[in-house]
Amino acid sequence: MTSTASTIAEKDARAHNDAPVPLEPSEISIGVVIGRTSEFFDFFVYAIASVLVFPDLIFSFTDPLRGTLYSFAIFALAFIARPVGTAVFTLIDKNYGRGAKLTSALFLLGASTAMLAFLPSYEQVGAYAILFLAILRIGQGMALGGAWDGLASLLAMNAPKGRQGWYAMIPQLGAPLGLIVASGLFVFLVTSLSARDFLDFGWRYPFFVAFAINVVALFARLRIIATPEYEKQFDNLELTPVRASETIKAEGRHLLLGAFTPLASFALFHMVTVYPLSWVFLFTDESPAGFLVIEIVGAVIGLLAVMMSGIVADRIGRLRLLSMCSIAIGIFALFAPLLLNGGAVGEVIYMVVGFAILGLSFGQCSGAVAARFSKRFRYTGSALTSDIAWLIGAGFAPVVALLLSSTFGLWSGGAYLLSGAICTYVALRMTKQLDFQS
Repeated sequence: MTSTASTIAEKDARAHNDAPVPLEPSEISIGVVIGRTSEFFDFFVYAIASVLVFPDLIFSFTDPLRGTLYSFAIFALAFIARPVGTAVFTLIDKNYGRGAKLTSALFLLGASTAMLAFLPSYEQVGAYAILFLAILRIGQGMALGGAWDGLASLLAMNAPKGRQGWYAMIPQLGAPLGLIVASGLFVFLVTSLSARDFLDFGWRYPFFVAFAINVVALFARLRIIATPEYEKQFDNLELTPVRASETIKAEGRHLLLGAFTPLASFALFHMVTVYPLSWVFLFTDESPAGFLVIEIVGAVIGLLAVMMSGIVADRIGRLRLLSMCSIAIGIFALFAPLLLNGGAVGEVIYMVVGFAILGLSFGQCSGAVAARFSKRFRYTGSALTSDIAWLIGAGFAPVVALLLSSTFGLWSGGAYLLSGAICTYVALRMTKQLDFQS
């Protein structure tokens, strides 16, 4: 019944949008930015809570460091679940349409996120609290895999000639925007409430806000998906869902390159957001609100750098820019983590430089190899590439970096990031070699 209702709703929406009006890149851009911002807002709300809330609420039976490591381990479950979500929701897409797929995926995402606001503590229900947290985190991951709507690919393919880099960076704006809003909300709550009130009920409000933002994002994206022009362009460009197993068999090499190309960017993504917050909270006297303000400043710089990446990529080429960024990330990894023990000044330098490099790299990394997919597999291939890249590049980054740094020192966290930079550089060289041979 749900599937039938969704199909009827799509037809009704198209009936109200049947005028032959061209779907402009600017319209697609709005839907992409709103959708990505909502997804990253959910991501950062959970990430911040993984440091400030869950170690005390869910893992109170152990010390703060171990509790944070356990919290980060559950944090990684979403990245493991994403490829599964992509496979499951691709079947919904094939059988019932993109509207049904997107509606069900965002409903799962919103429900999983909102239910986190009602999470009981370990003292209340014991180990069941850990189980509930893990289940809801897996639900978020599956939903994020299913929330892939192909708008980013459609936007890139409709980009004016010579401006592909500019339009490729537009979807990436959602990350810094989501971080700014999530961090700002937590700063308000932490500074407005006592520590006890924040841990009792204050931390729950951002998860309700996340649900509301998901509803807005759903309608913004459905507004585009319901237009006949959207369907026409997807049919003309052959952006249709294909089984994950079939895509892997046909495009395995490009999937592998696509997964390793953004590895350094995705690792750095967590090394300047989740990981430093945990280190500062656990090992320094800095207040979490103060460091979140630094993160907001860094995110603003990252936002500007993402926009700059579009301009630079259109001038010197995307692969060349990413190669330069991978080298910059490697250099950053050699010394920057040590700055986290340098007080407020060191933290500001770490975040500003890190976000500047991240913005330039993150702004172009997702589309670097997607264009190599044949048209038939581009839709599903791009989704799987993103899932795998996040899994191997970012899913375990917080827990691994914190474990290494707390055991061997901050330099070891930098060594972990350096390994990602090397993998990305090698993948980019292989991509260039394939381009030359073809």
